[in-house]
Amino acid sequence: MTHYLRLSGLEPFVLTPDIPFVNVGERTNVTGSAKFRKLIVNRDYETALDVAREQVENGAQIIDVNMDEGLIDSQKAMVEFLNLVAAEPDIARVPIMIDSSKWEVIEAGLQCVQGKSVVNSISMKEGEDQFRHQARLCLAYGAAVVVMAFDEQGQADTFARKTEICARAYRILTEEVGFPPEDIIFDPNIFAVATGIEEHDNYGVDFIEATRWIRENLPHAHVSGGVSNLSFSFRGNDTVREAMHAVFLYHAIKAGMDMGIVNAGQLAVYDQIDPELREACEDVVLNRQPKAGGTATENLLDLADRFKGGKREERVRDLAWREWAIDKRLEHALVNGITEFIDADTEEARVAAEKPLDVIEGPLMAGMNVVGDLFGAGKMFLPQVVKSARVMKQAVAILLPYMEEEKRLNGGTGRQSAGKILMATVKGDVHDIGKNIVGVVLACNNYDVIDLGVMVPPQKILQVARAENVDAIGLSGLITPSLDEMVHLASEMEREDMNLPLLIGGATTSKVHTAVKIAPRYSGPAVYVLDASRAVGVVSNLLSPANKASFVDAIRTEYAEVTARHERAEAAKDRLPLAKARANPLRLDWDSYSPTAPKFTGAKVIDDWDLAELAYYIDWTPFFQTWEMKGVYPKILDDPKQGEAARALFADAQEMLKRIIAEKWFTPRAVVGFWPANTVGDDIRLFTDATRDTGLATFHTLRQQHSKRAGRPNLALSDFVAPEGTPDHIGGFVVTAGPEEVDIAARFDRANDNYAAIMVKALADRIAEAMAEALHARVRRDYWGYAPDEPFTPQELIKEPYGGIRPAPGYPAQPDHTEKRTLFKLLDAEAATGVTLTESMAMWPGSSVSGLYLGHPDSYYFGVAKVERDQVADYAARKGMDMAQAERWLAPVLNYDPAAKQAVAAE
Repeated sequence: MTHYLRLSGLEPFVLTPDIPFVNVGERTNVTGSAKFRKLIVNRDYETALDVAREQVENGAQIIDVNMDEGLIDSQKAMVEFLNLVAAEPDIARVPIMIDSSKWEVIEAGLQCVQGKSVVNSISMKEGEDQFRHQARLCLAYGAAVVVMAFDEQGQADTFARKTEICARAYRILTEEVGFPPEDIIFDPNIFAVATGIEEHDNYGVDFIEATRWIRENLPHAHVSGGVSNLSFSFRGNDTVREAMHAVFLYHAIKAGMDMGIVNAGQLAVYDQIDPELREACEDVVLNRQPKAGGTATENLLDLADRFKGGKREERVRDLAWREWAIDKRLEHALVNGITEFIDADTEEARVAAEKPLDVIEGPLMAGMNVVGDLFGAGKMFLPQVVKSARVMKQAVAILLPYMEEEKRLNGGTGRQSAGKILMATVKGDVHDIGKNIVGVVLACNNYDVIDLGVMVPPQKILQVARAENVDAIGLSGLITPSLDEMVHLASEMEREDMNLPLLIGGATTSKVHTAVKIAPRYSGPAVYVLDASRAVGVVSNLLSPANKASFVDAIRTEYAEVTARHERAEAAKDRLPLAKARANPLRLDWDSYSPTAPKFTGAKVIDDWDLAELAYYIDWTPFFQTWEMKGVYPKILDDPKQGEAARALFADAQEMLKRIIAEKWFTPRAVVGFWPANTVGDDIRLFTDATRDTGLATFHTLRQQHSKRAGRPNLALSDFVAPEGTPDHIGGFVVTAGPEEVDIAARFDRANDNYAAIMVKALADRIAEAMAEALHARVRRDYWGYAPDEPFTPQELIKEPYGGIRPAPGYPAQPDHTEKRTLFKLLDAEAATGVTLTESMAMWPGSSVSGLYLGHPDSYYFGVAKVERDQVADYAARKGMDMAQAERWLAPVLNYDPAAKQAVAAE
């Protein structure tokens, strides 16, 4: 019996041994073709059909149709387009590959396509049960399947993982489901090579060898892949990309790859590729050492510019600085962040110097001093400084072995450091982007930085500070409980009679908090550092024997004034007793408002996230703020002062974002839920079902207690939920970009590339926030459906023009982070997304967002501000906390000192 893959459109297609390779046309894929995406978004189906027709005319034996795009109703578009294809015999004669990450879209396509199609794809990423279910449906519809090398642990990137997953899937399909082995097409994942990351260098070889193993060990199965992924590092250079694809296919086809998603009209002929370019591509694809020296990636990058635009061209660049003296060359490289020549130049400087240390203390530090001066004068910006630090670190890495050898042989002395600074994100907190930036800036200015990372307990901070004899300690935190950790650490330093300068920074910290809460508990200097640009000045003054005393005196005088102003301002504010505040709630007209019921209740996991789709939802303004560049996107790109640096930063971000998308660096996951709910007092009570007979959980809210002008309510979040008697619902969510950012950033750090390490974390943070925005849009339009016709584009959503809000525990409307526990339990969020809560209620991974959904059109964001002892006592009783616990979690909003011996109103 012959086991041939048999497909059909209007005409049969049989994959016999006489057909070495099947071209699957990729241009009818909205994620792979900007032109096709635009046509579908604009509903220009006539021209879209021409794209499909052109693919068939150019030799595509199957056409891949994908409609997964955020602004498209994917299911509707898939059905409409396939129905139109069916009426075009010159297109419909070939089989269709129905391509989607959403099973409902695939099934809709299967229900209307003619002939025998291919499903792209199914996998075990949601476990074996879901895999079996979808495979049985494909079998029932009579479709062949593409099986991605993807399981519960993620996409396979090594030979071992690829073969392990494919073998397991093959066994399930053939032995349990009864799938014909010839109808199984494995996709062992083609990832980008020549990215500059060493771990990616063997991706081409791993795919080719996995292909060979599959064809030898899994009888009658086929191998396919998305070939364009291979060359994403060279987007914009079609000549090099086509050459890479041709070289890759030459070797992969020989190994047994018999299908591939390619642009059938853009494949170079292997023998007609320029020999020099072909050899460079071979070196990259096969991960072999090039004859020309250097790395394969470097050689192809050097060669690529000569083929840009479709023909050989000698690179025209201003390299006049390469003729300068070595000291000036090193300075130029540092100021401009150029790593291309740093190895050779550092070695030249080392050979000319008396000892390697002289290169660091001489031209390298001189160059970094220029960087520091330009940064301090506002002529360089933080992203440029971090790039300079990358050059410095790579140069120092070259010199270190020589310095160690010199010390071993001659007892040589080390570099004279400006000081040793210990830095840590405090216990319970996971955010460290700002801390990392400060560390880079300090290192650029000749300080030795010991970075203990995140979630560091106070005992470890103090232990390392003593063991390493550091000159100062820097603390960072993002969430409000971190403020208490900083106060605690200051108290511990006082108890242990330390006198080291204590630097305070992070998103929730402030000069007021440092002055009012931290400085009084520590007799040593405690100084708030606003941002990285101030860090060097603060540290240099604190460590300078000549300046320290006067600087510390000035800080203490300033903080005394800050404290006095704060106390006067708080004393001047009228506060209401809780009973009076509750008597002045927001009074919505619930009698004439009928809340919409969501389409489901309970929790639902969502993992069909397309990174390319999420990119459309990114709000770029906070990205620039992360890099301490003030301004609103896109205006910041044309800012007279910052514009040039902003454009360069944005270009680097876009380049990395393309790699994140193409290589699927992150695995976004989300969970969303809805529950019947009503307000009872200041609580929001949830019920198991619409009868509201059985309670499920309670969200506790706080009410504003400051006096309001006539007609202004004292708000609580519970005011936006209907009272008992009116059926209402609330929702909740947790989203995460995934845990991968930590390992990826660490790899960049090990490669002395702080700039890329910080960039990947900043982009992961933006992607998580984009997920929250995109999911909220889905909720309003579909899952809850109270605004099904909402017209806003992703960029319009940034201004929040829609109805409903998504307040988060730990933020101004509900400062108590422990409400996250209730939310996470309702959603089973840890199992659904992998997101966990630290002891301080921070979410890990750090690039995660959670919150509630309130759907009333008149709901809006607000801040509770300061609360009084009577409300804290009431809140503690409602939550079943003791008073000390409530005061701990509400510390940032208390309008009294918990340590003061005052009567508690509730007592």
